[in-house]
Amino acid sequence: MSKTKGSKKTLGIIAIIAIVLIIATAIMASFVSVGQMVKILLIGVIILGIVIFVFGFMKARRNPTEKKGKRRIWLSLLSLGVIAVVILNGVIYNFNVVINQYLVKAEIDEEERAKVTADAKTISEEVENEGIVLLENKGNALPLNVDNATEKNVNVLGQASVRMFYGGSGSGAGEEKENIDFQQGLENAGFVVNDELTDFYQEHAPKKEEQNNLNITGGDYTLSEPPNSELSEDMWTNAEQFSDVAFIVLARTGGEADDLPFETAEYGGSEDRHFLELTEQEEELIDTVTSRDFEKVIVVLNSSNAMELGFLEEKEIDAAIWIGFPGSTGNNSVGNVLAGNVNPSGRLVDTYAYDVTSSPAYYNAGDFKYSNTEHKAVDKIFGEYDNFHTFVNYEEGIYVGYRYYETRFVDNETGEIDEEAYQQVVQYPFGYGLSYTNFDQEITDYQTTDDVIAVEVTVTNTGNAAGKEVVQLYYTPPYYEGGMEKSHVVLGAFDKTELLEPGASETVKLEIPVEEMASYDDQHEKAYVLDHGTYEIKLMENAHEVIDSRTYEVNDTIVYNEENKRASDHMTATNVFDEARGGLTYVSRADWEGTLPTERTEDKEASPELLQALEDPEVVNHPDDADIVFADHGLELEDVAGLDYDDPKWNDLLEQLSVEEMAQLIGFGGYATQPLESINKPATTDVDGPAGINHLVNGLKGTQYPNAVVLSSTWNVDLVQQMGEALGNEALAYGISGWYAPGMNIHRTPFSGRNFEYYSEDGLLSGKMGSAVVQGALSKGVYPYIKHFAMNDQDTNRYGVATWSNEQAIRELYLKPFELSVKEGGATAVMSAYNRIGTTWAGVHEGLLTTVLREEWGFNGMVVSDFDRFPFMIPDLMIRAGNDLMLTTVGDKPTELSTETNTGKQAMRKASHNILYTVANSNALEINATPYPYWLLALGAGDTILLALLALGFNKVTRRKHDVTGTSET
Repeated sequence: MSKTKGSKKTLGIIAIIAIVLIIATAIMASFVSVGQMVKILLIGVIILGIVIFVFGFMKARRNPTEKKGKRRIWLSLLSLGVIAVVILNGVIYNFNVVINQYLVKAEIDEEERAKVTADAKTISEEVENEGIVLLENKGNALPLNVDNATEKNVNVLGQASVRMFYGGSGSGAGEEKENIDFQQGLENAGFVVNDELTDFYQEHAPKKEEQNNLNITGGDYTLSEPPNSELSEDMWTNAEQFSDVAFIVLARTGGEADDLPFETAEYGGSEDRHFLELTEQEEELIDTVTSRDFEKVIVVLNSSNAMELGFLEEKEIDAAIWIGFPGSTGNNSVGNVLAGNVNPSGRLVDTYAYDVTSSPAYYNAGDFKYSNTEHKAVDKIFGEYDNFHTFVNYEEGIYVGYRYYETRFVDNETGEIDEEAYQQVVQYPFGYGLSYTNFDQEITDYQTTDDVIAVEVTVTNTGNAAGKEVVQLYYTPPYYEGGMEKSHVVLGAFDKTELLEPGASETVKLEIPVEEMASYDDQHEKAYVLDHGTYEIKLMENAHEVIDSRTYEVNDTIVYNEENKRASDHMTATNVFDEARGGLTYVSRADWEGTLPTERTEDKEASPELLQALEDPEVVNHPDDADIVFADHGLELEDVAGLDYDDPKWNDLLEQLSVEEMAQLIGFGGYATQPLESINKPATTDVDGPAGINHLVNGLKGTQYPNAVVLSSTWNVDLVQQMGEALGNEALAYGISGWYAPGMNIHRTPFSGRNFEYYSEDGLLSGKMGSAVVQGALSKGVYPYIKHFAMNDQDTNRYGVATWSNEQAIRELYLKPFELSVKEGGATAVMSAYNRIGTTWAGVHEGLLTTVLREEWGFNGMVVSDFDRFPFMIPDLMIRAGNDLMLTTVGDKPTELSTETNTGKQAMRKASHNILYTVANSNALEINATPYPYWLLALGAGDTILLALLALGFNKVTRRKHDVTGTSET
């Protein structure tokens, strides 16, 4: 046979083999899981590689050649090629989950996408309509009259006017390319914008850095206001001639993985100013604008962190509005509020102090190290790095936000407030906000029982414009020095009216469960306690100004113990966080001067006992634990959908799962839950995005909603639930079942990098808003993961920081939003946090994840870790404590400590039960028709072609060129 014919024949055989294997891959990929298919391909590649080696080298021995050196080189290269193909397939097998997530997206109906996107943008605008807060309106400077030529034209100043923050960074980022910008929002409301100024700021805008989703490192804290000297005198003159109105837009952002800077020199500011103060350039801009010939100067605040705003009173500024992060269409609302088409009805969800460092929590926020713990830490993704064990002390106890500011200036004996001292510290109280109209509120009915305080409030619009009003009901509990710490006022209930025309009234009904007024006594009764005495029930304009009040008497102290648990609890609440107290001195209103911190906490040395406790704890197995039973009952996941968590049929279903299936389910929980063939469970897709769908792996993004602070600033639970429903509809259209949101941590300080993801400084308001979002999403079959459970209230050192607090503060402040989202919102999924509570990582804290979450609150469902990066995130420990799922795309399965022990297998089964319960009661069984993995065809074809070419190479190299007699091979 000639060489040419032999080669053609070989190539023909290769082509046939390739076609056969591609067809086989295509068929198998239709009914075999991606992981199994990749495993089959890997095994096939290994076998074919061995065959190529054996036949290649056997043929080489049969066909000696005079060019041995050259042949050895070629054989070595070809051998390396075969090995490379095997290794490549091995790598693909190890990472097949994340590869499949990256390459395979659900087929999206474009017509449905357009519909849900339009609905999402509509609800975004409605949320921003009601979330904008009118802070100042001197001489009724707002609204502007777009029918008047002198107010229709407007000047827009400030770098933030073209570099607006629509959302934060990190997992909470969103797609911003099609968002309505500030100028568009104004123009859509009828204004004409001075383009010369806009062009100037666009020319000076700094480049926005692309986010690295693998290594998120905080927000972009660059302070980029150009020097005032860059604006020429001609531009100022032109601006004055163009309009009598000047807007100044100021912005501050936040980001995951780092908090806001305490000094800003490296960000374009200065060492003696923190991030929430004005920069010198911003002050200069304000001074210049207010000194020019503008009749109205209006400040627009684009920030989700409470800033220092004393300049609004000190400078010649006529009006100011707070807009938060407006998302996709919120700037339409901004324009409409400024034009008077919408009457602002938002109220602040944080206390705005003249000096944000006046909060006692300020001194214990940031970077605090155990100085004798320097070591080589390990990141499972990025390798070793130098690190210290870190801590943060919540020494302020319950006195966070308004609980501090509204209590600090109260005389404990008389209840009188030192108003002058208060006014020097607080600029805008929690719950503050103005309107373009006026309202009267009065209590028109007051009924009480042993269980509930029911209040009816009649609200009347006494002004000249239609508007909505927020009704805020607080209570003041009796305080006894030496007893439990108590805030002077606590938000007890709230609601919002419908749109009221001038002269119209509405009666709003509010209820405060009596048990909710109990404080937690972590020192004596170790339970919730309702002290005897007089409770003042206050209808308030905000957390400081009382409109009307009533009283509620408790004759005898009530202890909610085992004989008398709270009605909302499934099991009596008692201490589980004693270890987290840490021997600290906590702030007490009985001794402000002696307990308030006055300087930042210094680094300290860790004791040997503390060091030992910070090391990874031991995985415990109990020799008396019984083995689990395996059996095939012929059930599928859909057979248990809708059944109670404790229904016996669940046991039958779980008996069908093999140990390997449970390990796969638990260990591969990153942005997905894995398919299980034994029970016909489909794969599901989970995504990030507290302000809208944001898949960090495959780049899928949905509508960017206004952020959580704007949502809570509406004080409108019904509207927020509609936002949850809109997001749920988007998720349905995109084939998504799980959503890593909403964020239920609180604003412990204004400096937290992720305050934009969290609702408020108040636990009740946060919990009510979170519950509404959860209910909305669940109604569409989407399971939100409320996060980060718990006490992840700063992002600096979030990875394993030891958080020290007392149990009263933990329960009354930091757990409250989660508690309400479970009890009222019906949440079925939770994300645990990176931080430690005391020395115990939250993801292995049995008291948190089992005792409180499941036994006290009655939670049924799954808990997923935060992104699995660090050695302390040990699956064997997690599943024993109640953390069911590892948030990783590369896999982190339970080890033999679980797969080969009775204790471990029982924990794996329980974790599997929790995961499957959540999935079975979601949209997963309806929407998750797994998209066809076309990339497997490419992999199969690539493997076949590469191995065939390598085989052809071996064939060519080992062909006998000259035998020993000198006769050529034919």
